Amino acid sequence: MTGDPGGAQCPGHPRPGDGSGQDRATFSALLEDNAEDLYEHAPCGYLSTLLDGQIAKINTTLLDWLGYSRAELVGRRRFADLLTIGGKLYHETHFAPLLRMQGEIGGVALELAAADGARLPVLVTSTIKTGADGEPLLIRTTVFDARDRRTYERELLRARQEADAARERADRERDQVQRLATTLQRSLLPPRLAEVPGVEVAAHYHPASVSEVGGDFYDLFPIADGQWAFFLGDVCGKGSDAAALTSLTRYTLRSATVYDPDPVAVLHNLNSVLLQEYRSELPAFCTVIFGLLTVDEGDAVITLASGGHPPALLLHSNGRCAYRPTPGGQLVGVLHDPVFGTTTLRLGSGDTLLLYTDGLTEARTGTARSRYDEAALLEFTSALAPIGAPALVGEVVDLLARFGDGLEDDAAILALGVPAGPGGAPR
Repeated sequence: MTGDPGGAQCPGHPRPGDGSGQDRATFSALLEDNAEDLYEHAPCGYLSTLLDGQIAKINTTLLDWLGYSRAELVGRRRFADLLTIGGKLYHETHFAPLLRMQGEIGGVALELAAADGARLPVLVTSTIKTGADGEPLLIRTTVFDARDRRTYERELLRARQEADAARERADRERDQVQRLATTLQRSLLPPRLAEVPGVEVAAHYHPASVSEVGGDFYDLFPIADGQWAFFLGDVCGKGSDAAALTSLTRYTLRSATVYDPDPVAVLHNLNSVLLQEYRSELPAFCTVIFGLLTVDEGDAVITLASGGHPPALLLHSNGRCAYRPTPGGQLVGVLHDPVFGTTTLRLGSGDTLLLYTDGLTEARTGTARSRYDEAALLEFTSALAPIGAPALVGEVVDLLARFGDGLEDDAAILALGVPAGPGGAPR
């Protein structure tokens, strides 16, 4: 019996490295075939896009998940086109800016819309590929099926806690998000409010800290001839996370208003987007009061809907002040089927409506450092009524300044009023 120091070899299956040029070529061809097969049928989705998002290459796995053919997507669709409506908003306001800033972004939860309309939750990692000169060439994206997302997120969290390199990346990401938040802060408030014929409008934002980004917001804008929409609210938290959430909330409210201006429908649309985009264990909710305003024979007819927000305060021309609660009014972004209701009011000559965030009513005052609550605000405004919107905002701004370090949270205020006619005396 002749020994074989290299071990037995089956006929028809040459060992790579036995010196045969033909064998080496066969083995090389197998490797190339396996690499292409691994790309096409990997357990995750792969796609490459141009810098504008146009799909240039996509693997079979992702095509099968979505139910599209390669011809339907390559050169015809952008990556953002594959996302749900909420995902597109998040991609434009958060994902894409961060990717351009740092060159990579990983583990972001999104939802893809399949060809049949089904939604596929995924985790997305994208990297910008650069050339030898450092210029960006294309974007490579890996897509993981995240239907068992919570388990996967816990595994990612443990991995980050255990890996020093991963913790360093997370620190860098937080620093970059903070720098992005500084830019986003400029877009959290409108540069100016829309003008409403026959109605006085005034607003003010008072930050509790000059070094930390807050989450209070407001806006007023026309939506049709003779009709305007407005809102004021407060997102949870502070810093860069709150800035990103505020940006998404404002953008969603404006977009939802164009789609369906009914106040209850607008709040439900916002609730759906927040639940879809923020599914981690971190809270991501807001309080908001949304209204439609129509000018009718000199009066301002307003329909309000509230999502967990403090009630609006109505200052009548006769000097009487009262809160106008809205029915339901549950927090936005917490429940899958919250209850929202509406209340309608008419502002006549000399009437003013005040909207505010809880930074005003939760400030600490006096030596006992007790809360400045809604009863105190009612007493304060009762001593001022009747008063026009600009003057009322000026008085509240002075009040906020007097709180000093007792103002622990940001405060936003928005006032709308109908100027008094002849003989009226609002200030």
